[in-house]
Amino acid sequence: MTMTQDTQFLCRPLVPDMPITYWQLGATANARYDVPDQPMKGEMDPFFFMTKHKNFIPHEYPCRTAFAEERRGKRPDVQGAFALSRFWLPFGSPRVDLSGFWFRPTVIGTWARTMILSGAAGKARLRLGTCGGAVLFVNGREIGWMADYVRNLEAKQEFEVDLQAGENEIAIFFDDLAERDARYFFQLDYLSGPSAEQALPVSIKDDIAAEIEAALDDMHFERPAYRSGEVALVTLAPLSVAATAHVTIAGDFMSREEPMRVEVALGAGKDRIAIGDTGTLPPDFRHFHVDLTVGDFTASRVFGVEICHAKRQGQAPASLADRIRATLDEVSHYGEPDNVTALARLASGRSGPETDRMIADTLPTILDCHDCADFALVPLLWCRTAYATSIAPEIVARIDETILAYRYWMDEPGNDVQWYFSENHALLFHTAAYLAGALLPEARFQRSGRIGREQSAVGLSRVRAWLDHFEQWEMAEFNSAPYFPIDLKGLTALYALAPDADVRDRAGRAILRLVTIVARSAHHGILTGAQGRSYEHTLRAAGSLELSGIARLIWGTGNYGRRVHALPQMAICLRDHGLEILENLGPMADWQGEGAQEWVFAQGQDRVARLYHYKTRDYAIGTAAHYRWNEWGYQETVLHVRLGPKADAQVWINHPGETIHSGYGRPSYWGGSGSLPRLWHYRDLAVMMFEAAPEQPGFTHAWFPCAVFDSSTVAGEVATARAGDGLLLLKGSSALQAVDAGPTSGNELRLPGHRGTWIVRLGGSGRHGTEAEFANRFRSLALRDGEGDDLIVDDPEYGPVTLHADGRISAEGRVLDPAAWSVEGEAREFETGPLSSGR
Repeated sequence: MTMTQDTQFLCRPLVPDMPITYWQLGATANARYDVPDQPMKGEMDPFFFMTKHKNFIPHEYPCRTAFAEERRGKRPDVQGAFALSRFWLPFGSPRVDLSGFWFRPTVIGTWARTMILSGAAGKARLRLGTCGGAVLFVNGREIGWMADYVRNLEAKQEFEVDLQAGENEIAIFFDDLAERDARYFFQLDYLSGPSAEQALPVSIKDDIAAEIEAALDDMHFERPAYRSGEVALVTLAPLSVAATAHVTIAGDFMSREEPMRVEVALGAGKDRIAIGDTGTLPPDFRHFHVDLTVGDFTASRVFGVEICHAKRQGQAPASLADRIRATLDEVSHYGEPDNVTALARLASGRSGPETDRMIADTLPTILDCHDCADFALVPLLWCRTAYATSIAPEIVARIDETILAYRYWMDEPGNDVQWYFSENHALLFHTAAYLAGALLPEARFQRSGRIGREQSAVGLSRVRAWLDHFEQWEMAEFNSAPYFPIDLKGLTALYALAPDADVRDRAGRAILRLVTIVARSAHHGILTGAQGRSYEHTLRAAGSLELSGIARLIWGTGNYGRRVHALPQMAICLRDHGLEILENLGPMADWQGEGAQEWVFAQGQDRVARLYHYKTRDYAIGTAAHYRWNEWGYQETVLHVRLGPKADAQVWINHPGETIHSGYGRPSYWGGSGSLPRLWHYRDLAVMMFEAAPEQPGFTHAWFPCAVFDSSTVAGEVATARAGDGLLLLKGSSALQAVDAGPTSGNELRLPGHRGTWIVRLGGSGRHGTEAEFANRFRSLALRDGEGDDLIVDDPEYGPVTLHADGRISAEGRVLDPAAWSVEGEAREFETGPLSSGR
């Protein structure tokens, strides 16, 4: 916008060492960045997410190498001039964060502008941080630039500037090469200078702009998740004038479908934005992008919530055959329009133009080797192999062209940013090469130059090597809810389609092992445990997560979501290919016994993750023992709890990787942990000790959905909750703060400080009485010093529980030593009868 006499300013304080957080933004320019096709060197890296420096992933693609040679250390190529596209309000974030996901290498660039109102002329010192390049301008004069261009690794630089008394225009052009998940942000800190304010130019009255900010700052969903009823956002700070709310409902970054858009007129004084009935909105965890507009001013914020069509789906059928049929029906009618849904439709007799169109729409992204194209290619190969006669001949021809043109591994020429390094992607690449070559044995594969038989042989060798690694170490991204289905996608394809009997047999055993791990780690069918990689959209989507749908198929518990990877493939294997799931896994997954189950095992190469799971009918807790203590985290969630029969009555505790809600950071606000705690866990008791770096967010927090619990309290250092007969006590090293505004209102507890300790204690009402009686019994839990660096918790049931500095735990005459836990694992059952003493 051009500043005129009518321009007003939304002013906010600006003091030394404070970030400048109110900005106008231009549109982000996107330009594809291609380099000549070339092979890469490398192999699957089972430790890629265990970062050595902060949370920086070191693998570099040729496009980044070329981009760095072209631009690193050189003044960024400033494009265009500032033209207002949107306003950026911080909502607690210190930076302007436009991070996202780009499926091909893309050069991105954006202009940003704001004002500083200075009380006097003088010199100021500013610090600029970004991961790419940036050029800083003050009052139209270029001050300096930075151009590190290291993927997703922030660099900082200080600049001295001259401020004039009154208005000072600050402008920044920043750019980078986006590859897959890209941290695309800048942060400008006011380190020192004259007394000043930050001032955002706006075209409406400044008090109305402030009202819009306050309304969005308080805004939140009425419920933490929706399984029925009307979905609505509310605010305790309604506007004094009429406004329009434009709500865009989008899936996570992997979603293929077009967002849904809703416009709502918001009258003056209205505090509720009704969006629609649960059944009319797309299921899964969804991001609701809310644009609130008055006149020419629009402010935006993103809110996340799960939509689960539990009411429509009802109870699962009693028989496995009926559940298989219901699963294929569900995916066929309600799945995202992709190859997985197409496979479900073909397998249930629903071929035709609609199914063909789903397939055809996926082919360009596979042909172009978009990241995650391997996820789409494996079910495509299944469709082509098993149901070619049910697909239109012209579509079959296009499928074959795509199969022959695809890049199946990094040693073949290409210029994409497909992620070759993780275990789940590696399985799908090798499975695809093996099956594609067998499907077209005499055809020439363009990138490798091999004929199909040769391509298949290379894929077979790599599949066998992958199975060797899996059988020794299992999941590199340990126990991870979003990656069980990806592994099952590849393994079920091998089980059903592999030409070699040994591969089919080994794939079947691997499927059974993964299902067994889920059953051991599940509470009433839903995985409850520490995870090597997690996202907000997988942690919060308890009902619509794909593992919930798989549990519904196998055991009759849980619900279906909309976007799935392996669910119909599992159903087809059960129906058509003789896959059998052990009957004893059902009672294990949906434990209804009187006692408790303890399950310890290890996952990942060299047993890098040692995992502990403990459950009763009333509650479950899963943790990662002695895992990377005090290191920077990536996407690991190391403690997870569920209470009672409700899947949504869950709690996890982490240190946020960023303060923006529903962001793309790895780790993000909820997905993963910015710093990893020292953690000990014994049966119902766990202790987490965080010590974050000064540059990281200054609090730890717990997801604590009060509306889901039957009752809960937060008082001082102690919070308690009850769901069904499950009881939970959380105790902080200082007073816990219940968040009562913004996206997590009513669902979040915070423990302030970079250092903080959480004590977690679980119980059951049959054993421990009411919530109040349980709280009275365990609220005195505390740490005291033991011998050397050991710590001790005096538990009213277990007596002294010694937390050893090397990760071991001693209690009740036992020693739990995570260093001794095996990949195979060890299970134990406990009796949990009445307490011997009174409550």
